[in-house]
Amino acid sequence: MKTLVYSDSMDLASQIIAKFSAFGEVTVLASSRVAEGLKKFGPTAILSFDGSQSPDAVAGLMKAAAEKGPYDMIAIGSTTLGRDTAGILAGLMGFDVMAEIADISNDGGKVVTKRFFLGGKTVLEEETSSRIFTVTPGIAEPSEKGGNPSIENIGSGTSSVSVLEVIPKKTSSEDIEKASVIVAVGRGIGNREGIDKIRPLAEALNGVIAGSRPVCLDYQWLSEEKQVGLSGKKVRPKVYIALGISGQIQHIAGMRGSKLVVAVNKDKAAPIFEEADYGLVGDLYQIVPKIVESLKA
Repeated sequence: MKTLVYSDSMDLASQIIAKFSAFGEVTVLASSRVAEGLKKFGPTAILSFDGSQSPDAVAGLMKAAAEKGPYDMIAIGSTTLGRDTAGILAGLMGFDVMAEIADISNDGGKVVTKRFFLGGKTVLEEETSSRIFTVTPGIAEPSEKGGNPSIENIGSGTSSVSVLEVIPKKTSSEDIEKASVIVAVGRGIGNREGIDKIRPLAEALNGVIAGSRPVCLDYQWLSEEKQVGLSGKKVRPKVYIALGISGQIQHIAGMRGSKLVVAVNKDKAAPIFEEADYGLVGDLYQIVPKIVESLKA
């Protein structure tokens, strides 16, 4: 089987290459700025393009590449740009999209996908005839395979959108999607100052601090890019520590791929304990300092 891959996130593109290489040849559509960097992940070929990465421009380039291919599957990283691109491409080609897949397998020619359902409360396994897939972060561990795939420049895409001004957001240098250890806080920390009291735990574990939707969007104690959840980022750290997080299904959808989950909450009936490998019932401001002391001992 042959797959055409695109993602504006280089990290997610490398994960998709790793996953779909198991099915056969993988050709990557990539901006000329990152094309060289993707060679080490072992795609069969790279189609590089210049200019705009607007959704309609990328969709046009993908349509042309797909028709020239041909390709059995088209896999697009589930980023803001990627989801828009997939929708436009589906309309251009008349294909269905299987959205937000977290896993995919090929069973004797039958393509079977898995994706979170009901806000992440369960996993839906489906046999599909779809040709286009949007792929969530964490579908595979990227691996450097080396090789020397060909790189063909296919020019520039054409967009009907003109960018008049770009106003960058203030962002943190920490990327929670790449973190091995995450200390996540919920409204149970009480106030913004509580984050400073939690920080020593994250530092002791060489981890990063993240938050639930209320902390990041409603109260804005943390910035938007720190949000874990259905409407935030989906993370798969080795260790996920949830402090004062009740565990609503929207949040669980963002952290279910974590390898080890530790939860601290006053409410012994909090849903987060159903997802936790280890749960501690009590005041997090009494428990966290003791954990930090143990780590430093």
